[in-house]
Amino acid sequence: MRDYIAVSACLVGANTKFNGKNNYNPKIKDLIKGKTVLLICPELFGGLETPRDVSEEKEDGRIYSINGEDVTDFFYNGAYKTLEFLKNHNCYDVVLKNGSPSCGEYTYDGIFAKRKIKRLGVTARLLKDKGFNLTYID
Repeated sequence: MRDYIAVSACLVGANTKFNGKNNYNPKIKDLIKGKTVLLICPELFGGLETPRDVSEEKEDGRIYSINGEDVTDFFYNGAYKTLEFLKNHNCYDVVLKNGSPSCGEYTYDGIFAKRKIKRLGVTARLLKDKGFNLTYID
């Protein structure tokens, strides 16, 4: 059986970030060494495009773009598609991009004030609830 690890695609240099760029982090090399890597991006899995407007989750659990568009369904669809993808590959170790409304252990405050708060992103919450081993990288 393969030793899989799933990684937020932006962390390995894929241009999946909302602004069309990436969040490459060299720390990822040590975490993935010797493992088969599955790249994930819940926001793309959910149907959002790159680039896209920055989005944040409000206190009521709804997610809005900076232009006021309700994009909640995209984020939840992406979370469930990510869960299904990981289960299909029997992959329970996941490295996520911190600060993302999908993947973060910390996310932004929901009022676009560039202030992070302790709140799991949509995908991170779902995976944690399902017993996945989560690691977060800034």
